[in-house]
Amino acid sequence: MKHHLEEHRGTRAAIVPCDAFATWDNPVAWWPILEATVLAPLAHGRPGRYQAIEWISGTPTPGSWHDVAVPEILIIEGVSSARRSINDRLTASAWIGWGDDHARLEAAVRRDGEESRAHLRRWQRFEHGWFPIDGARQRVDIEVAS
Repeated sequence: MKHHLEEHRGTRAAIVPCDAFATWDNPVAWWPILEATVLAPLAHGRPGRYQAIEWISGTPTPGSWHDVAVPEILIIEGVSSARRSINDRLTASAWIGWGDDHARLEAAVRRDGEESRAHLRRWQRFEHGWFPIDGARQRVDIEVAS
């Protein structure tokens, strides 16, 4: 994957973060929105556009709109971005992991506030079920762990 990206230095790239779509109650089922608003238009050579979720006081709310120009390289970043349903359209994928559950939880609580702890624990439990079923980690091209 590193070699593939190095081949394309200086190209137009766009990054679409999964965090712009996911909520506490909808960690992965939002994918059809990404498909309809970003992936389908880009696949047809048209710009995409999505409304990001913003986290005001720990509560997800509809936020600002983001335009996605047609890139040479599209990076979909975040939890579930290498999911099974898009695997056949990916040029490359990576699994980026660090720390154990406790370290990740504490880092997220520092970022999002103590009031988010229960939601974050629930999210971790969801991930423990989602990843083995989806199998993304077993399909990725590169795994980076610290």
